Amino acid sequence: MIDTDLETAKRLYPFQEDTVNTIIEELKSNGDNFNLLYQLPTGGGKTVIFSEIARRYIELWGKKVLILTHRIELSVQTSKQLHAINVNNKIINSEVKTIPDQHEYSCFIAMVETLNNRLQEDENFIENVGLVIVDEAHYNSFRKIFQFYKGGNILGVTATPLSSNRVLPLNDNYNKLLVGESIASLIEGQYLANAETYTYDVNLHGLKIGTNGDFTVSSSDVVYGNYFMQEKLLFAYEEIAVGTKTLIFNPGIETSIRVEETFKKRGFKIRHLDSTFSDKDRKEVLQWFKETKDAILSSVGILTTGFDEPTVETIILNRATRSLTLYHQMIGRGSRKLPNKDNFKVIDLGNNVRRFGLWQDYINWQDAFRFPDRFLESRLSESDDVEFEVEFEFPKKLTELIDTVKLEEFNMKDIYYECLDAGDKGKAAVDQSLDNHFEVIRSASGDFYDALDIQEALQDHIEHRLKQYTKCISKSTNNYFKYLQETYNRQLRQKLREALDD
Repeated sequence: MIDTDLETAKRLYPFQEDTVNTIIEELKSNGDNFNLLYQLPTGGGKTVIFSEIARRYIELWGKKVLILTHRIELSVQTSKQLHAINVNNKIINSEVKTIPDQHEYSCFIAMVETLNNRLQEDENFIENVGLVIVDEAHYNSFRKIFQFYKGGNILGVTATPLSSNRVLPLNDNYNKLLVGESIASLIEGQYLANAETYTYDVNLHGLKIGTNGDFTVSSSDVVYGNYFMQEKLLFAYEEIAVGTKTLIFNPGIETSIRVEETFKKRGFKIRHLDSTFSDKDRKEVLQWFKETKDAILSSVGILTTGFDEPTVETIILNRATRSLTLYHQMIGRGSRKLPNKDNFKVIDLGNNVRRFGLWQDYINWQDAFRFPDRFLESRLSESDDVEFEVEFEFPKKLTELIDTVKLEEFNMKDIYYECLDAGDKGKAAVDQSLDNHFEVIRSASGDFYDALDIQEALQDHIEHRLKQYTKCISKSTNNYFKYLQETYNRQLRQKLREALDD
């Protein structure tokens, strides 16, 4: 079992010791200006590992270490771990404007936005930094800091080496990925609890995909907030999880509040928690959850990272997601092992297991790191054709600018089969799609340059349309899709030029 007690935090488990040695050797052999990404499942002890790396780096290189986090809870957790192994450190929060005593510290922990503001004012805000450690490195907010530390080393750590933004892959900033122990091996070694997974088929009709590639909160609240989904959730809990400490992940605040109301009416001990809670109220709810037997916590998003409650016995995914990272983060909240806890339950109410496989399944993280687009497309295409169950949600600015209703009325799958039924080639559906985009853009444009701006703003929607088409023809290789997208945009520009050029 991974021990989070700071009294014994100095002791590394064998696989953790091996990892520390391997990473130190990588830094030695590759020298300055080398960035390494390290993957280890949630619950594997990443904080313990990179804290020990920081201690040894300071000792071996004689330079300072900077640790970046995206949440204050992670900063505090890391600082405590460092103090436990005698690394003198300082947290840089919003109240720290200058560090006149920085010579007294060998390690600094900073929230990324706070540090960025300080570095914009003074790029030497922290002097003599040789190693930057990035916790939860899949978040893209850290990139803005990298420019200030090009001459040193960067070590990113994450459970899922997939960028939070598909157009900014991690291999842009990291030279190499080091893959740690798998979930299955950590379970076998008695370091993590094993997941017993229960799935319930749900109808996802009505979900919309946002510009970030995941299902939108607004459409998810509509689907999961209705009476039938609430009843399905209650049935699943009563069938599988009654009498266990349960953490429920919901898509939005409205759904979570309804879950709390539904379960209270049935007499269950449940509280709701979301990001709008004050620090005081949040701590009070989490303390209640920790101390209350068989408690149920209905949450929205905020407990996916920086939250550690080993007594959780059941995780309920009362939401659908297209993010493999989020999927692993949610389930990982239940994987902490205790002397009397070898297993935990996972109840999936979002077809997520069908989309991503079981949490314990092997994942080729090297493939994900080197070819992220191919990796994600293959995993999603192997699922339940979810692209056909959802609609694209346009950004608000676009809905005010163009006739999105006309775009929404065009269904690529329906048009494709209509073309086949009429004896035409399926490719005719792409031509009709192009005409649809053309008419909408031309109607909203004063001149050709306006049209180009709108076409650029519609790139996510064009990509969404063409992905639907490639699924229809079962031909979704990267090269073909790139060719299709480039041809589509070139022909669309040409039609707009002919129509709008004076």
